[in-house]
Amino acid sequence: MLNPSRTLYVLIALVALAALVLTACGGNATAPTSAPTTSAAKTSAPATAAGGNTSASPTGAATSASVAKGMKFYFVTPAPIGVNAFLILGKKGIEDAAKKYSATAKTLESENDPSSREQNVRAAISDGANLVMVLGFEFNDIIPKVAAESPKVQFLIVDQCIDKPAANVRCAVSREYEAAYLLGAEAGYLTKSNKVGAISAIDIPFLHRYTDSFTMGAKAVNPAVASSTLWIGTDPSAFSDPARAKEQALAMSAGGADQIFAAGAASNLGIFEAAKDKNFFTYGVDVNQCPLAPGHVVDNLLKRVDVEAVKAIDSIFSGGKDQVLVFGLQEGGIGIVPFALDNPDQSQCEIMKHPDVIAKLKDLQDKIIKGDLKIKDPMTP
Repeated sequence: MLNPSRTLYVLIALVALAALVLTACGGNATAPTSAPTTSAAKTSAPATAAGGNTSASPTGAATSASVAKGMKFYFVTPAPIGVNAFLILGKKGIEDAAKKYSATAKTLESENDPSSREQNVRAAISDGANLVMVLGFEFNDIIPKVAAESPKVQFLIVDQCIDKPAANVRCAVSREYEAAYLLGAEAGYLTKSNKVGAISAIDIPFLHRYTDSFTMGAKAVNPAVASSTLWIGTDPSAFSDPARAKEQALAMSAGGADQIFAAGAASNLGIFEAAKDKNFFTYGVDVNQCPLAPGHVVDNLLKRVDVEAVKAIDSIFSGGKDQVLVFGLQEGGIGIVPFALDNPDQSQCEIMKHPDVIAKLKDLQDKIIKGDLKIKDPMTP
């Protein structure tokens, strides 16, 4: 398993704490009707105008690593990166892959709307992109159309997939529910009130992989637990609404919950504030968020989209046949702090004060990896 760098996580956490600019994870993508231009693009490296993709490009499933040398790898975001740790890891992933393959990496930051996202995907192709990586469900309506128009360009969708992807489209998805189950087990072991809960952004099937699995883990180890779920809002702004998230967390705490899973992206800062105000415990997502509220964040669902991006690109350039690559505890795509973070003793996470619970979690994780404990995916019937 590839372990995350503690330094990266702490830097991201400190930036998030110092900056009060919060960015959303984005909204549902719809097919844009306006003609795409490149004016909306914000790039981390200057783009060179080109009449199209004229360099050697992979077709269909794969090409060799030697052919990848000198290619252009693009990452198109669903929204401005800002302090969004998830998008920061995506940018790191494309840069790590480009370094590995002696390619160049560029990031185009979209505004939080479908037309900007499509404009940036098309801008990458116009600049001669050989591989375009996108992150999130916001591109589900865009990639099928653009990939069909550009069969010599490889497309990688991280964190989501589309129905019947074309030969030049790959997906990297995660089994988030495995790590969420482990966090729920922690809550079940540590609760004093036997009341726990989860707060997430919007009520969509994908986010139930976090909330439902947290509940399943808690009840599996502590049948006396009562669990509840609250949603911050009904549209993508809920991913960056810490004020509303804090209200929800205060209400859940007032109802007796002493362990609350914060799965609200940038909104988590409001939940952490509530935890400090009312002295309850909480759990973060994506990166190590314990430094944001020391003494109150127990653990985190670490989601290594940077690792997933590199491994998926490896598959493209090594001739792998799988179009959908799935990453869970075993593959190192997701994990929790005690087992998936370098130097977890320096994480400032409360779980490190409970070696007895860590031992139980290790047993649960081993059973999940071996297949002896099967966790139901809330997105499947």
